[in-house]
Amino acid sequence: MSNPRVYLDNAATTPLDPQVIEAMTAVMKDVHGNPSSIHAEGRQARTTIEQARRTIAKHLNASIGEIFFTSGGTEANNMALKCAVRDLGVRRIISSPTEHHCVLHSLDSIGKQEDAVEIVQVKLDEKGRVDLADLSRLLAGQSQKTMVSLMHSNNEIGTMIDLQEIGALCEEHGAYFHSDTVQTMGYYPIDVEATAISFLSGAAHKFYGPKGVGFIYINGDNNIKPYLDGGAQERNMRAGTENTYGIVGMATALDLACQEREDREQKIRSLRTYLCEQLAKDFPEADFNGDPTQGHYKVLNLRFPPSPKTELLLFNLDIAGISVSGGSACSSGTDTGSHVIRALRGDDDDAVNIRVSFSHHNTKEEVDRLLAVLRSVLR
Repeated sequence: MSNPRVYLDNAATTPLDPQVIEAMTAVMKDVHGNPSSIHAEGRQARTTIEQARRTIAKHLNASIGEIFFTSGGTEANNMALKCAVRDLGVRRIISSPTEHHCVLHSLDSIGKQEDAVEIVQVKLDEKGRVDLADLSRLLAGQSQKTMVSLMHSNNEIGTMIDLQEIGALCEEHGAYFHSDTVQTMGYYPIDVEATAISFLSGAAHKFYGPKGVGFIYINGDNNIKPYLDGGAQERNMRAGTENTYGIVGMATALDLACQEREDREQKIRSLRTYLCEQLAKDFPEADFNGDPTQGHYKVLNLRFPPSPKTELLLFNLDIAGISVSGGSACSSGTDTGSHVIRALRGDDDDAVNIRVSFSHHNTKEEVDRLLAVLRSVLR
């Protein structure tokens, strides 16, 4: 009997938690009304959605009126950026070249369609960390309404920003602050009441919830218009019949993630530390992309020098039953390489990069299987 596959690509997506499946199944079975209908079935669905909204707001220390449901992180980030330009008078956006493609491509679109909007990139160091002195300089020199858009944790290399530090800097200079928190939601405590932040995003499938559902936090001081036109759903902010069971699944998943955060983190950190220790012994030539000591504890981006043995490393790992990735899942199927690594290392970098991203479901035995395959392929 063959060994089961080892899944180490949890930054791309996570498996559904059994309790989430149970909660969603109950809604699929018993809550079939349209939340916009005024009859009993509709009111039941509406109550179910609002209970989920309260759960999410509670874990962010937000008002329920500041949480809006979306189809995922991509829609949430598009909504924050494009509505800020359209409705809040933003004419200058400071971001970075290592943001998720949904942010970078939104900025490209904004730059092309809105010729009055200036897109500026803050400097990063070799580990992908934001140069705070450069950010401060860019903010101090602003003459137009500005937004800073920087992700909390990079999805490929795990490098993080300090939300409170950058939020305070934006507040000092009168700038809006948007952060893509898709990779950190449920993994790190986020308190919007204690942080000067205008918009942030979440996606359920990154914290053991269903795909196709997410949310955006919009600070109550920011008055923006609907992103999708149609019905009056989401308090007129996002038209379309709500994904009731997906929303319940997301709230259940976030509730579990926050309740079990410390225990999950401890398990993941122990596996990550073990992998780093074994790599140092067996592969001294290997290196890391990003900041392995201060980055997101679930992400480790390995860097191997180019050689004939590394050319098909991802393929050989997959054949051996190990699921890892070379970068963002959104770039799968392309041969352009990682835009994140390219921004930090340059266009002529030919090393082989592998992202290992952990779950609290992973075990030491699974890490040993990864190491065994690496030894067999690279030795």
